[in-house]
Amino acid sequence: MGNPASENVHAISARLHAAPLDELEGLVARYAEDPRSGVRKAVGVARRRLESHAERVAHTRELYARQREYAGAGLVVGIDEVGRGAVAGPLTVAAVALPDEPLIIGLDDSKKLQPSLREELALEIRRNAIAIGMAHIPPDEIDRDGMSRSLRRAMLLALEDAGVDPDVVLIDGTPLHICPEEVAVVGGDGLIASIAAASIVAKVTRDARMRVADGEYPGYHLASSKGYASPEHIAAIRELGLTPFHRATFCEGFMSIQDSLF
Repeated sequence: MGNPASENVHAISARLHAAPLDELEGLVARYAEDPRSGVRKAVGVARRRLESHAERVAHTRELYARQREYAGAGLVVGIDEVGRGAVAGPLTVAAVALPDEPLIIGLDDSKKLQPSLREELALEIRRNAIAIGMAHIPPDEIDRDGMSRSLRRAMLLALEDAGVDPDVVLIDGTPLHICPEEVAVVGGDGLIASIAAASIVAKVTRDARMRVADGEYPGYHLASSKGYASPEHIAAIRELGLTPFHRATFCEGFMSIQDSLF
């Protein structure tokens, strides 16, 4: 490959930046002794990238190992929801069963992930999952039944939609008693691989629905707020009134809803 000292600093930096992870360690070793400040800086960035990846791999292995602590060798379905506290849009629940291999590196609570990484992971989950089930409870049904009943029903529908017969059903949060196989894990979306996967799929799916709704109901900032009570969203509701996409019972605290539906 020639003498590293004869290579252009900018070219080396670009190469380190663009290198896939399986090649990066070798490149770091190759350029580690280069005395030029630009190369040293690029090598330092590359090393931090490798360290970050190693941390993600270790965390992912912990999520899979902890899942097996709860489930043994049986088939596991993880369930999580998105949109529970929103004032507009559906309650969305995903149920996901993952194989033990391949590991989906980077799994975590969806709220901790950048949107672009969530999208990438959601695609990888869909490519590798044993099963995925989805359920959406619309705003009018949430208003009619309340959140507790809606959440239970959504989890049951998502589990049914997954179409598998799990030995263990792991849910995030407190017990809901949706089935005899249920085990509730507080903070499970950051602790258990299948629950983390469910949180990611649910979040990506619901966010896409909110972007569509932003065009259907312009002026409500649904794409940016995701239906939660952001200051801009609240101001829009007060100015424009509620839409059929809003949960009227969730909006009573910051506006009068008389005659506001259209």
